[in-house]
Amino acid sequence: MSNPPRALWLLRAFGPASAGVPAIEALRAGLGAALALGLVGLLILAPMVDLRTGLYLIAPFGASSVLLFAVPNSPLAQPWPAIVGNVLAALVGVAVCRAVPDPTLRVALAVGLAITAMNLARAVHPPAGAVAMTAALGPDAVRELGFWFALAPVALGTVLLVLLAILYARTTGRHYPFRQFTEPHDLGTTDAPPAERIGLSEDELSDLLQRYRQSLNLGVEDLARLIGAAELQAASHRTGPLTAAEIMSRDLVTVHPDTPLTDVAELFRRHGFTSLPVVQEGDKFLGMIFQIHLIRRGREDAVRQNRGFGAAMARLLDPRRAVPVRASDIMISVTPRVLADTPAGALIPLLAERGCEAVPVLLRGRIRGVVTRTDLIAALARQTLAAPAPG
Repeated sequence: MSNPPRALWLLRAFGPASAGVPAIEALRAGLGAALALGLVGLLILAPMVDLRTGLYLIAPFGASSVLLFAVPNSPLAQPWPAIVGNVLAALVGVAVCRAVPDPTLRVALAVGLAITAMNLARAVHPPAGAVAMTAALGPDAVRELGFWFALAPVALGTVLLVLLAILYARTTGRHYPFRQFTEPHDLGTTDAPPAERIGLSEDELSDLLQRYRQSLNLGVEDLARLIGAAELQAASHRTGPLTAAEIMSRDLVTVHPDTPLTDVAELFRRHGFTSLPVVQEGDKFLGMIFQIHLIRRGREDAVRQNRGFGAAMARLLDPRRAVPVRASDIMISVTPRVLADTPAGALIPLLAERGCEAVPVLLRGRIRGVVTRTDLIAALARQTLAAPAPG
């Protein structure tokens, strides 16, 4: 196949470089930025800062909001570069504004020195360049405020934006600030999730980022997740023609959404399962209950009722409760699901996720089987044993 014309290559170079963003995610980021800027500007900074100068809700806060709410996993959006970068740039901008009378030279020096200071402090935050420029372009206002400009509105406004970004991320199910490589996970240990155990240390991952000049675009934890996901995806290409239908469990034990939790717990105990499908009449699939959900519900009740875990579980499973807890109360309806002809390799990244012990196999919304981790491991083991020995 011949290479595309050079003109086509140039046109592609001007096209989007990033992957598409779901509409709901775009709305989430925009709403967060709007709420944060409104709160910071109208309710907090405006009453505290001299409005005659016009420097209270400065333009760089808009650029900071893009990073904090649209790309919160970027190293450039983390609290240290956001706060320290903006404050350093403000201090540099005020100093240059006082020392250099020529406006063009003043802007150039302010931005250039701010970039140097941010790099030395490991606090690169692109909007900070605009903070230095704002100071350099407003000599009269900056002369009146002096270095106080770095404290309010810059430091105070940036700190408030970061705090609101943390709160908004937690409220909307996101993670900000980004995760550290050794941060404890859901199980309370510092072991990486199975999909991220790639055999590389934090220092080696950091070295990779620096070697390829990507340390400003990715964190070490994100790089580990990407490498792990790529390895799992590559492994899925080497599993041969096996399909979900060939390895799934067909003789299913299911529960109805109104099944009491006591019966659910008894089924887990009797069969040794770690998951149960929840179905309506005619095998219409509604969701899954994983054993861990039962344990978490008991743990939450123990905290809420200020009692021991055993006592909370006993009360949770007590059939004499006035309002018994039912299967529908703890099931999850948003869970990975596949078709009978889905390649077995596609199940690897799904079952490698924490909290996903089994994947239902559906046909027109009705359950036909379940592929558990045990099913998949056994199938891959058989395939490995059947493969010819290397020459």
